[in-house]
Amino acid sequence: MDDLFGIPAPLLFGQLLLGLINGAFYAMLSLGLAVIFGLLNIVNMAHGAQFMMGAFAAWMLLNWLGIGYWAALLLAPIIVGITGIILEKAFISRLYKLDHLYGLLLTFGLALIIEGVFRNEFGSSGLPYRIPAELSGAWDLGFMFMPVYRGWVVIAALILCLATWLIIEKTRLGAYLRAATENAALVQAFGVNVPRMVTLTYGFGVALAAVGGVLAAPIYSVNPQMGSNLIIVVFAVVVIGGMGSILGSILTGFALGIVEGLTKVFWPEASATVIFVIMAIVLLARPAGLFGRA
Repeated sequence: MDDLFGIPAPLLFGQLLLGLINGAFYAMLSLGLAVIFGLLNIVNMAHGAQFMMGAFAAWMLLNWLGIGYWAALLLAPIIVGITGIILEKAFISRLYKLDHLYGLLLTFGLALIIEGVFRNEFGSSGLPYRIPAELSGAWDLGFMFMPVYRGWVVIAALILCLATWLIIEKTRLGAYLRAATENAALVQAFGVNVPRMVTLTYGFGVALAAVGGVLAAPIYSVNPQMGSNLIIVVFAVVVIGGMGSILGSILTGFALGIVEGLTKVFWPEASATVIFVIMAIVLLARPAGLFGRA
């Protein structure tokens, strides 16, 4: 199997793998955005900065405390999630009854502050984070070599996305969360502490971004701009999938990553804009998004 559609097979499958990996990050980040918007009605522009914080938390745990990748995969989301809870209690909770624009502006300002602090402390050149020994090397698939770590990223993203969807759509906790978005007073009358649940939901959405940051750290250099480079594309993914749609964010994230990878093979000049072209077409045909509710 040397050529497919006139393209060398290793190049085609290599770009498919790259697209799938990008799609995994799109899915994880858009999932966190969808959770926060769908359940809290906040457009979280700080999500990219919180993704970056997850990567830096893993780097600091390794280089300052000697805590390795596997422990960081658990600890970094908790640390970043706690910072999200603090931000929600101090600032964001005051905006729930106001127009979405106020939340967007506040979280955009918070993103600029967070990135500025990290840029001032660590610079912009990027810091290396080594791949754990258990996930180093590559699998020989016959037509290409697939790095073990990149395969792990795709599998981990699928597991995380599926688990989040099941929790929100199929459990009692998820039912409480969805009910609270429709009628918070009624849910609170049943003895549920709605403000605490909302705060923890925001912290959970932030933690999802941080997990993505930890997974991205060995692939990309850890730098203050790593989140801002992704967040615009991720917002396009959320709009295409449907604002607030958990399943839409997951499926659209992976699908658009693959589309982007294939575009780099067949039409490289359009690879940077193809997702935004798709977004424009979807908005014209279905303004609520592919999986959104009108």
